[in-house]
Amino acid sequence: MSGRLVHIGSAVVDYVYRIDALPAPGSEKTASSFAQVAGGGFNMMVAASRTGMTVVFGGQLGSGPNGDFLRAAFAREGIETVTPPSPVMDSGNCVAMISSDAERTFVSWPGAESILSLDMMAPVVVSSGDWVFTSGYTLSYPGSRDTLTDWSEALPANIPFVFDPTPIIADIPRPILARVLARTTWLSCNTTEAAEIAGQGDVETLAVRLLADHCPMAHGVVIRAGAKGCFLRLASGETRSIAGFKVDAIDTNGAGDTHIGAFVSALSRGVLPFEAARYANAAAALSVTRHGGSSAPTDSEIQTFLSQAGAPSQHQKAHQTA
Repeated sequence: MSGRLVHIGSAVVDYVYRIDALPAPGSEKTASSFAQVAGGGFNMMVAASRTGMTVVFGGQLGSGPNGDFLRAAFAREGIETVTPPSPVMDSGNCVAMISSDAERTFVSWPGAESILSLDMMAPVVVSSGDWVFTSGYTLSYPGSRDTLTDWSEALPANIPFVFDPTPIIADIPRPILARVLARTTWLSCNTTEAAEIAGQGDVETLAVRLLADHCPMAHGVVIRAGAKGCFLRLASGETRSIAGFKVDAIDTNGAGDTHIGAFVSALSRGVLPFEAARYANAAAALSVTRHGGSSAPTDSEIQTFLSQAGAPSQHQKAHQTA
């Protein structure tokens, strides 16, 4: 039986501009399109929800127009918000510029999601079978990092805790990062973030260091590599490179969030880790063929995609490493 995903992260409003290329400093571009969408942690929650997991949000939303916009988006996806809105701040926003090569550039402004206290989080009750997720964004904010770290460390030992350090990992104080990693059950990061934590090296070396030196209680670590797929190492020492899927990408915004949400959702249903990683690769591949950060596919769409893709190739087979 799949448990709930309890997401303690940050959701913001994305203002998305599509342009042919980033403007040169001091110049101006006219976008080909514009959209206002729910973003940030919302993308990961949508991926988990659309693949069958019950999702609740235990972070903070604001009391202004951005917060109202996010609450409406949550309601459409069936995601419950368990904490009351901030009485003094609106939710933050992020300007996302998507260029013609499907890459994205962000400028963000934090709001209510950057402030957490234990009193605010009192309504967040975690039960057996639940999964808890947080990201580096919430840990980067001075007004939320200490509360979230204390709360995470106090979780019952049988509650899986999933952590994504995100691109702003350098803004997380190392003592805070170390404490959160020590409680992490599953770490999902990209290759740059893995190197920020564990130093330089190839992906296998980084995975070994992450588990041995930083995440001693983890069941495994996933190192995402975009279109190339991901690398997964389990605490047992078993490793596997899971190849990505060739698709025509039009928007990579939210692909990492989709990968994590689909991976956790699959694990919560009892799918084995390597199979869950391939499932997550498929979800991320489908998401980049659609516009918008919250473009995660449904479980049915992923299953159809995988059935058409066929069996995994030879280089995806498991191998042991020291």
